[in-house]
Amino acid sequence: MLMTIREKYEQLEHQVLSSFATKSGETKGRKIPTEKCDVRTEFQKDRDRITHSKAFRRLKHKTQVFISPEGDHYRTRLTHTLEVAQIARTISRALRLNEDLTEAIALGHDLGHTPFGHTGEDALDLLLPNGFRHNEQSARVVELLESEGKGLNLTFEVLDGILNHRTRNKPSTPEGRVVQVSDKIAYMNHDVDDAIRAKILNPKDMPDTVFLFGKTPSERIDFLVKDFIQNSLDKSEFGLSANVAKIMSELKAFLSKNVYANQLHLKEREKISTMIELLFDYYVENTHQLPYELQHREDKKQAAADYIAGMTDRFAMKCFTETFMPAAWQV
Repeated sequence: MLMTIREKYEQLEHQVLSSFATKSGETKGRKIPTEKCDVRTEFQKDRDRITHSKAFRRLKHKTQVFISPEGDHYRTRLTHTLEVAQIARTISRALRLNEDLTEAIALGHDLGHTPFGHTGEDALDLLLPNGFRHNEQSARVVELLESEGKGLNLTFEVLDGILNHRTRNKPSTPEGRVVQVSDKIAYMNHDVDDAIRAKILNPKDMPDTVFLFGKTPSERIDFLVKDFIQNSLDKSEFGLSANVAKIMSELKAFLSKNVYANQLHLKEREKISTMIELLFDYYVENTHQLPYELQHREDKKQAAADYIAGMTDRFAMKCFTETFMPAAWQV
């Protein structure tokens, strides 16, 4: 019998990819088995399901760090996602890992992020009995919420990479580990870039150690990508070298103190926290205002959180205005 294009590609993976790479023909599969495609591998199908999802499209109107920025060049959650995917694919190609799996994880890793960035996440974290974590919400999106409550039925490997992309977690595949570090490389560098553009941060105030990576964001990303590759070649453990990882931790602490906790930013954080709390309480008490697929969920608080977490920044403000602000009389 003639082999399909997918089968030929799966065979090629065994010839070309590293022994550490995850082979698409050896996936652990999906919760609901589906017929395989003649052209695309299982990981390619997952990538396409993610990019065609509503949750992915909404990322373009979700804040990365700065709340509803007016400038054209600030990052959004979508541009961040694309930067992570680009960095992760570069690393995966160099290490001969599975690029399709890497890309699918990268494109789906932030689908569960709230409106208004980590401010929204922190607000929901205080409102839910078991807290709120965006990586777990991303997994809920692809498992339970997308496609009117049917989910995307992704493969185990992609779902695992999405769920475990935060630093404290451990992905089960090297491709998941690549996305985990690429996420950090991307957001630390572009948060510095955006903070300088917003005049919250002066380049002269940056820790001197950071400039060991390079003078510009592109130079620093290039340095970090190469360090990851060189430190991971022919190894079963993948990551940055110890000294570089230490400097990255110092940079994260610097950003937390000087950017994320900036006083001007904190004033807006208080407003957003209040807005999300009011919306949350309203939807818990008025579940008929939720989308149909969420109205009859037994856990009303989780249903309200699911709805709010899926909102874009401007849709959240629209809902708040329509719910709590008096409208002008129509005469």
